[in-house]
Amino acid sequence: MILFTLLALFFAAIVLWKRARRPLVIGAAAVFWLLGAGWLSAPLLDLAQPRVQNAAPANFAPRTAIILLGGGTRYNDDHVLVPPRDVLARIAASARSYADCKRTAPVCHVIVSGGNPQRHSASEADTYLPYLLRDQVPREDIVLENTSRTTYENARNVSAILGRSRYDALILVTSAYQMPRALLDFARFGLAPQPVISNARHIQFGVLPRYDNLVSAETALHELIGIAQFHVYRAIGWF
Repeated sequence: MILFTLLALFFAAIVLWKRARRPLVIGAAAVFWLLGAGWLSAPLLDLAQPRVQNAAPANFAPRTAIILLGGGTRYNDDHVLVPPRDVLARIAASARSYADCKRTAPVCHVIVSGGNPQRHSASEADTYLPYLLRDQVPREDIVLENTSRTTYENARNVSAILGRSRYDALILVTSAYQMPRALLDFARFGLAPQPVISNARHIQFGVLPRYDNLVSAETALHELIGIAQFHVYRAIGWF
């Protein structure tokens, strides 16, 4: 959506400023080629997501909550609602963390946070539930939070759940590009969970534009704008 808006702005400028039409067309083509070929997408992605190197294992406590952040839903070719690829990695990482937790801790819960911002037939949390069950996470150890629409609401609604229970350790599972913004939002509610990164996006450089590079650029811009929005809202008292 951000890149589409950028393209629309270029188009509007081309229509309105006839004298600058040629440089605007060249500029728009150059920007989108740099994004698609990876040369501009890569620095954007580096700003948005931390580099993952030798991440320390999570520390579990007698009562541990593993927080799985939603990342949307999509319909597959059979029109069945399923998690996107990045979310499948988050689910797998949450299930692994749960299995590791149960080896040392008596109480391990997975809190799945995700509403239905896409207005599909089910919420993110409800869609992810069968995948956690398939990965051997018992239903009684899964808590569904299925009303949040943004990362900020994830943090707010999960903090309310945590306020009703006592946990000794919190673990936050999400993709590398969402982790910086998620930690900011959770800190806003006085929470400092241990970050567990499920997956990271990567750029493929080349001469020909790649769709995946454009998706990564869109994702990076979404996160960077979200972080900027967080600081602006905090400054004016909205957060």
